[in-house]
Amino acid sequence: MAVPRNFTELAVQRMAELSGETVYQFVRPGHDGDRLEADSLTYGELGRRALRLAAWLQERGCHGQRVLILHTDGQQFAVSFLGCLLAGAVAVPAPPPAGARQNIERVANIVKDAAVSYLMTDAANASGISQLLATIGHSEVVCLATDRAERAAASEGAESDWHEPGLYPDDVAYLQYTSGSVSDPKGVMITHRNMLANQEAIQQAMRTGAGSVVGGWLPFHHDMGLAGHLLHPLWLGSRGVLMSPTAFVKRPARWLNMIDTYGITTGGGPNLGYELCVRRVGDEQIGLLDLSRWETAVNGAEPVRAETMDAFAQRFAPAGFRRSAFYPCYGLAEATLLVTGGVPDEPARERTVDAADLEHHLMRAARPARASRTLVSSGVPHGCEVRVVDPESHAQLPPGQVGEVWVRGDGVGHGYWNRPMENAHAFHATTSDGASGFLRTGDLGVLDGGELFVTGRLKDIVIIAGRNLYPQDIERSVQRVSALFGSSAAFAVESERDHVVVVQEVRTGRDFDAELPSLAAAVQQCVAREFEVAAENVVLVRPGTVRRTTSGKLQRRAMRRMFLEGQIQPLHEVIAPEVRKLVEAATGAPKPPHTSASAPAPSPGSTSAPSPGSASAPSPGSTSAPSSGSAPGLGERA
Repeated sequence: MAVPRNFTELAVQRMAELSGETVYQFVRPGHDGDRLEADSLTYGELGRRALRLAAWLQERGCHGQRVLILHTDGQQFAVSFLGCLLAGAVAVPAPPPAGARQNIERVANIVKDAAVSYLMTDAANASGISQLLATIGHSEVVCLATDRAERAAASEGAESDWHEPGLYPDDVAYLQYTSGSVSDPKGVMITHRNMLANQEAIQQAMRTGAGSVVGGWLPFHHDMGLAGHLLHPLWLGSRGVLMSPTAFVKRPARWLNMIDTYGITTGGGPNLGYELCVRRVGDEQIGLLDLSRWETAVNGAEPVRAETMDAFAQRFAPAGFRRSAFYPCYGLAEATLLVTGGVPDEPARERTVDAADLEHHLMRAARPARASRTLVSSGVPHGCEVRVVDPESHAQLPPGQVGEVWVRGDGVGHGYWNRPMENAHAFHATTSDGASGFLRTGDLGVLDGGELFVTGRLKDIVIIAGRNLYPQDIERSVQRVSALFGSSAAFAVESERDHVVVVQEVRTGRDFDAELPSLAAAVQQCVAREFEVAAENVVLVRPGTVRRTTSGKLQRRAMRRMFLEGQIQPLHEVIAPEVRKLVEAATGAPKPPHTSASAPAPSPGSTSAPSPGSASAPSPGSTSAPSSGSAPGLGERA
């Protein structure tokens, strides 16, 4: 095949050469809720439908216009996305607003930020979305029901009216909106050059080919769901198998059943997805699975935990899953998708390091009788250059020192849509020795033996008394305090001094309410014992309170804002007096008396054991359902 100049050329070639082959299988639960069914789409049918839609768009002058894609149906999304590319329009994938307030806000922000001209959805949702556009003051945006448009175009044979849009490698193909885990979502301009370069990097890193079967459940407005699961099979000329996030979250066993039934060899999701499988897939279900063909179980999009991989491998070994199949990797929307990855079928390197040294941005081997932390390698760079840089001096740091991860290569996007000031800072960074053109990722990491170990997010670091604490470490330790605990968010607030705040979801009922004070005390004792800081502020909340992005990542900054603005409704809380004054000053009203608690915070040196009301974390064999907040919020960092 001739080397394509853009992704559109590649897609047209694939659809012509493989016309009768299956490109996608869209999997859904059967009527009984357990058995899976699939709707298949061939390369030829995808081509005909996408070309008809592209011709329809071209007739309406959509070349270069931003087209928002809001589909709940996987087939419609694939056709609409490819139709935009074939028409020369700029696709803008986004989560359907399906009633969730944060999704509605996100769609409204994207419509405004991207200056959207057209919006694609299906006939069933077109009326509601048109009303939303009017409500947010953008009734000028044309709402297209693509299933209706497709039928009309098919009756007219419109695909014959399509003409090659004349795209260049650096033309923008789509806007990949970031998940907004630490800031407002921003639209990354992904060009055709970025797409081709990153797809090649994924192929080389994961050793995929035409015989690979790629699939997963992440939504298509997520970079891994789009570039990794939807577009990679098209790049390879292979088959993709796709499931909706909702189907997975309701029953995680469906994902594993899909991998078995449809022979998926490559695909995965965030660490949280594997945790849900460990907790919610029962022994009888495991006995029916065969996961031996799963060659590359990608683990990305959020911090990778060694204990999760160990628990998953042990739990699903009877189904033929191999621990070496795990493929931890690192990427982000700003780099299209993949940045680093390991070697397929080789266990990722792990380093057990001294926790105190890590607080001072040094990676050193753990020492006896001292707190430690296990880091998992995200592998080596593929198709790009990675440096670890001091975020203030911009000096490149030597191996073993933690700094900000900077990336340079053809897969890095051209910047954020319509944000020149932010682009100068984030996409055109220069090191102190004059090397230019780097993307500042905002992630912290360390290079060791040429491999990248990601340690956290620069903006999430909790600085207490000169110490750099990683919030995910605090959250992980707290979640182990009780089997009643779900998602957790740790962050810092500042008054006369810095304070740690822990917001912890807890599954409660009439039998558990009396335990809330002892659970809060156990959280305080845990933080004091393991991190030697006072956790004077513990807020126990209902499941579903902790905010997550559409990819399932914690929105710690959003939780901090909600806490300070008094928007979190506690079941029970312990708040330091100066922090309570801070919240009351921000809200202009005193905290309601029933939300206060009087349990004293233990001193940092306390080593007392958790109260009898606490319990150990659930065992790998547990099948109890986690809190609703533990589930990903339905799709950025790979």
